Amino acid sequence: MRSGKNLAVSLVATLLALAAGVYIGLESRGRPESSAPQALIESTAISRLFAARMNDAEGKPQLLSQWQGKILVINFWATWCTPCREEMPAFSRLQTKYSSNSVQFVGIALDTAENVVDFSKKYPVTYPLLNGDSEGAELARQLGNSRLALPYTVVLGGKNEVLLTRLGRVSEQELDALLQKSISR
Repeated sequence: MRSGKNLAVSLVATLLALAAGVYIGLESRGRPESSAPQALIESTAISRLFAARMNDAEGKPQLLSQWQGKILVINFWATWCTPCREEMPAFSRLQTKYSSNSVQFVGIALDTAENVVDFSKKYPVTYPLLNGDSEGAELARQLGNSRLALPYTVVLGGKNEVLLTRLGRVSEQELDALLQKSISR
C-alpha cells in the first residue's frame, strides 16, 4: 500500500514538473535564461536542504548534510529533460576539476527512481544522482524555483551563502568562472 502511494506521489510530481517545463519552455522562447532573486531563498530552505535524505541511483539513502561546508552545486533535473541531460557532461568535467577544492555537484532528479537508475547505467556522471520525488520538488520550490521548471541550479558557498540560482541551462564557462572565484576567496 505504501509503495503504491509513493509511486502515485512520484508520478504526480513528475507530471507537474513536465508540464511546468513545457510551459516555461514555450513562455521563455527568445528570452534569456533567468536567475531567481537570491534574496528569495530563506535560510530555512537551506536548512531543509541539508536536513533532507534521498536515495541515490543505487537506492542507498544519502543525507545532503554530508556536503555541508563545501561549495555545493545542486542541479534539479529529470531524465526526460533535454537541457538537463545536455548540462551533465559539463557538470561532470567541473566536478572532476574541482573535487579536490571542496566542490560537490549533486543532481536531484524530479523523476521516478526507475528512470534515474536506468539513466545512470546508460550515462554515468562523476557526481551523485539522487531521487528527489515530491520532496525534491518541494526543495526546488523553496530554493527559488516557484514554477518547478527544469533544469534549475543552485550554487551554495561553503558558508551556505547563495552564489547563483538559475532556471535553465548554466554554461560551463559561467560555472567554471564562479567556482574559480569562490575557491579563491
